[in-house]
Amino acid sequence: MKKKMFLFLLLFSTARLLYSQENLPAPEPPDIGADTIPFTLTSHNNLSVTAILNGKDTLQLMFHTAASSVTIIKEVAEKLAGLNLNEEDTAKSWGGEQAAKYGSGNSLQIGNLRWEGITVWENEKSGPMIDGKFGPNLFGDKAIELNFDAGIMVIHPALPEMDEGYEKLGLTLENDFVFIEGASRIGEKVLKNRYLIHSGYGGALLFDDEFVRSNGIGDQLPITKEQALQDSYGNVLKVKKAVLPEFSLGKTTLSHVPVGFFEGAIGQQKMSVMGGALLKRFNMVIDRKNSCIYLKANSKFGLSLTP
Repeated sequence: MKKKMFLFLLLFSTARLLYSQENLPAPEPPDIGADTIPFTLTSHNNLSVTAILNGKDTLQLMFHTAASSVTIIKEVAEKLAGLNLNEEDTAKSWGGEQAAKYGSGNSLQIGNLRWEGITVWENEKSGPMIDGKFGPNLFGDKAIELNFDAGIMVIHPALPEMDEGYEKLGLTLENDFVFIEGASRIGEKVLKNRYLIHSGYGGALLFDDEFVRSNGIGDQLPITKEQALQDSYGNVLKVKKAVLPEFSLGKTTLSHVPVGFFEGAIGQQKMSVMGGALLKRFNMVIDRKNSCIYLKANSKFGLSLTP
């Protein structure tokens, strides 16, 4: 009798276990082919990534959303025995055109990803404590996730499943540049404009000259500071700074946003810019293939934008 009862309990327990397993929620499918790359957010709001050039030189490169090539600053390039910059051409930057050296046939490794036959350009400058930069075109049509909470980039072969906290917004792509629409509120006016997503710029917003002129920005926002900036090739740009009462991306609004605009000839600054001080407040997935971006306010969203 005891033996029959033991067998009954064993079969009953096994049946319950199988039933429980069958009714568990199915595990989420793995993101097959995704590559995770750690990054450091510097004090200047740049994303610094460890890279290996030509199999032997370890460098800190900036992930620069407005860059279309791999560049190394001159001071570092001169010390790299394996880097041969034996050609020269004209390169374009923020401040204009500049003669620049370059070399082809290089290899580059970032995380588990490796590229061969890479052309490397020489720059005068990059972000502080950074040896050079690379842009999103290195990943082709893959979706690029930037998680500032975890300090990682995830390169997805296709757009991953997005949770409800993300808002989908459209992007405009032009000549490897990626633009997003934002809205500035000044008094009763709401002024829409498109902004270059520019992780190489550590500030929040820069207005283009035409936007400033046509909306009389200089007369509506009190100037708090004037500053000289330099682009990658040493061109000097003078910028006036002010504080914008409100700025919106989709349904999300930020208050007291620092903004700059350039003095000098109208037309020098042809595009408005959104920089790292604002970008770091969102975890995001950039889907250049489908011209869209997914934004979700992260743990840095509530930090003050003004000093």
